[in-house]
Amino acid sequence: MTVVDAPAPLAAAHLRAAAARHAEEAERTGRLHPEVLGAMTAAGLARHFVPRRWGGTAGRFAELLDTVAGVGAACASTAWCAVLLAAHGRLAAHLPPEGQRDLWGDSPDVRVAAAIVPPAGRLARAPGGWSLSGEWAFASGVEDADWVLLASLDHSGGGAPAYRVLAVPREEVRIHGGWDAVGLRATGSHAVTVDGVFVPEHRTFLREALVAGVAGADAAPCHRVPYQLVAGLLFAVPALGAALGALDAWTGLVGPRRLPDGRPLTDDPAVQQTLARCSAEIDAARLLLGAAAARADDAAGAVSGSRDTAAALNQRDAAVAVDLLAGAVERLMRTGGARGLLAGGGLERAWRDIHAIAAHAALQPAPAAAAYAATVFPPGA
Repeated sequence: MTVVDAPAPLAAAHLRAAAARHAEEAERTGRLHPEVLGAMTAAGLARHFVPRRWGGTAGRFAELLDTVAGVGAACASTAWCAVLLAAHGRLAAHLPPEGQRDLWGDSPDVRVAAAIVPPAGRLARAPGGWSLSGEWAFASGVEDADWVLLASLDHSGGGAPAYRVLAVPREEVRIHGGWDAVGLRATGSHAVTVDGVFVPEHRTFLREALVAGVAGADAAPCHRVPYQLVAGLLFAVPALGAALGALDAWTGLVGPRRLPDGRPLTDDPAVQQTLARCSAEIDAARLLLGAAAARADDAAGAVSGSRDTAAALNQRDAAVAVDLLAGAVERLMRTGGARGLLAGGGLERAWRDIHAIAAHAALQPAPAAAAYAATVFPPGA
């Protein structure tokens, strides 16, 4: 077992370059290129939240934000898979020690996919563990995973069903390639099925562990953070990258063009106003997500009430940030001219990708607003 004394920085320059080189091919094939997958591992994404006792980094959320946003400017699908690769390692850190050993005993660079919201399938007690069957949707990156986290409801207790997360080896999971979406096309977010697979008890944990965070003074800060405090943040980060990529693409389209009188199009006040407003909205979203990442990094030692408030703030800020980013990219798309509409261009791909991200349930404005309002107007007040 390797012990890491301090987190190593994510090294994403090669990943961003590889993502840029293969973005169009990934769009056509619906799958990330092997060079991109290798660069993702080399950048430290798989091990970013893996406990240090297994050679992982147990890293910070702010660092992940900067890395994934930079990659997303080149390819939002790569950014989506990258952030979830890290996030699913953090989820798996809630497994009992023996289960963690099954995953990371040989290496911290293990690819974990997941489909845990909502729970699905059928779960039954078996000697020493559980028998699991059923179908789950939207397991991003599952084609290239080593393990898959699946969630199901346990009705064996007689009372309210328990929400259980189970780690299943990828070779025991069947993939149904139905992911053919308008955006995030290369994420491979396919449906998966299992049929009576046995999962030992030590490869399972209850949702309550995610809600409470890993207990114990020896748990790293990133593992003590409740799931609800970071879920929206992690899903929002690829949108920041997509918006940065859209702004770069728009600038490249507008810069060389001319007005009818021969002057540069960039002299047009409408173009200048679009640039100023959209870049400011992207910067504002970056500040919101940066503040959310800082709250997540600082939340490990907070008391329960403070964590609840931080979770509501982060849910609010992630939803508002994505709304700002989607609005900015929408405006860039409308003013990018006919060339911006052409398939294969960075602007139209970013436009599709950011709308796909904004549709995610964790980023919807209404529940975010309700969660935040409950901290300002307590029930019964």
